[in-house]
Amino acid sequence: MRSGAFSDRPGASPPPTTRQWRVSPGFTALKCGVTVVLALAAAFFAEDRPALSAAVVAALVAGAYALRDLLAPARLAADADGITVVTGYAGRRHVPWREVERIRVESRSRAGLRSDLLEIDTGDTLHLLSTYDLNARPADVAEELEAIRAAHGTTA
Repeated sequence: MRSGAFSDRPGASPPPTTRQWRVSPGFTALKCGVTVVLALAAAFFAEDRPALSAAVVAALVAGAYALRDLLAPARLAADADGITVVTGYAGRRHVPWREVERIRVESRSRAGLRSDLLEIDTGDTLHLLSTYDLNARPADVAEELEAIRAAHGTTA
């Protein structure tokens, strides 16, 4: 066993200290590809005003979503000091652990589909992050956040 390792138990891993969750690079690439295809469709429909308008609007919307993924790929980060979440289009806000009131997973079923959201309540703001935002299951992220928080002696 290496010197300075966390435990002598086989398979034991050290407690987490920092972690970052990012959007899926594959899904970001797909959005970029859709943007290019829609822009090409707009060029193809240059003679047909309604189709051109629809293709341009769709390309702009897809491009805006792709750009956000490129500008702010890390939607959530946690360390000893607290969490950093993306706010607005691509801004970031650091929240110290003492301001995090609650971390939980909200599950909803609609039309036969189930969706989970990670909720981080800071008192004045509720940050909601989906599986897409985190590229991980929200329940797993909530567990990791609580472990990081506990590792630094800051519990709710």
